[in-house]
Amino acid sequence: MNDDLLRAYREAMPDYEALRDAAVAHTTRLLTAAGLNIHHITGRVKRVGSLEDKLRRKAGRYDSLDDVTDLVAVRVITYFESDVGVVSRLIEKNHEVDWNHSIDKSKMHDPDRFGYMGVHYVVRVPEDGLQGQAGGQLAGARFEVQIRSILQHAWAEIEHDLGYKNRDAVPREVRRRFYRLAGLLEMADEEFMALHRMTRDYAATLPERVASAPDDVFIDAQSMTHLLTLPPVRDLDTAVARALGVRLLSHWSDPERPQRLASLLHYVGVRSVGLLHKELKRNDDEITRFAAALMPRLRQAWTPAGGARPGTSVVHYALLRACSNANLEPGEVVTLLDLSGAGNEARMVQTVREVYQEVMGTPAAIPVPSAGKS
Repeated sequence: MNDDLLRAYREAMPDYEALRDAAVAHTTRLLTAAGLNIHHITGRVKRVGSLEDKLRRKAGRYDSLDDVTDLVAVRVITYFESDVGVVSRLIEKNHEVDWNHSIDKSKMHDPDRFGYMGVHYVVRVPEDGLQGQAGGQLAGARFEVQIRSILQHAWAEIEHDLGYKNRDAVPREVRRRFYRLAGLLEMADEEFMALHRMTRDYAATLPERVASAPDDVFIDAQSMTHLLTLPPVRDLDTAVARALGVRLLSHWSDPERPQRLASLLHYVGVRSVGLLHKELKRNDDEITRFAAALMPRLRQAWTPAGGARPGTSVVHYALLRACSNANLEPGEVVTLLDLSGAGNEARMVQTVREVYQEVMGTPAAIPVPSAGKS
């Protein structure tokens, strides 16, 4: 009997591979349409050797390939444990679930449970296939959908590599360490979920807090991203672009720029939104004149973009501060901007100093040597 099943499986392998690909594509479309941010989705077809081993271990249980529910499996790895439940509900809503072979393994154990596993569903391919794919001969065939968080996945993979299939397989001396590790991973999952909620709530409340209490809002990548769309930053950026006769690249895509701008502001001592607003308004004329004089002299640093990038006013404010304060160095601002490839850094700094003197009518401050430097 086993030989017949293995022979039939080898012959049907192309169909199972097609089912795997269709199931992965179907699951990906389903989760994407739901707007879920998933770490990754993969699929696999059981190796012939693995099926042979399973038939040997569970002799007499399987009369046909239809009885083996895990020949094809899709694995969904979420970032957070809470998303395991969200994905589970989507699978239940959009599939015919074989409940006799589906299981939430995390609910199988006692509170001091051994193991850290997610949810396994067995679902059926509908008569018309998965959104029009892989129907035909495999219509009605079953495949697994495994759902785990990243940490659950890490546990399962390491546990498998150690060769421990269940609690009884673990030597008594090391069982306590497994329990401790399971608890640590569960706590880590909960903490990551809390951080995710805090980050989401922080972003959601930014507009209101910037409007009502700007002095209490810290300059960071998220707040900087928001500020680039608002006055006075947006208005001053527009004024700089107008003075140069170029367009402001309001939709410029550079995910690292908000963090670079935040680092610039921290370097020159501006750490709150309220202080940034006051400084830009107080120095708006000098910023515009300085940028209009400097940028034509450093075309290699911005011309390839085709215009002025969002936050250009912040950059030139930081350069002005660095030139006027002996405790700051314009070279550090250039370094934080990461203008590698835009020209000689020392020459750029010298140009900044020269333009500062021309615009402000006074030489740039000479930096005070840092401790340990001669």
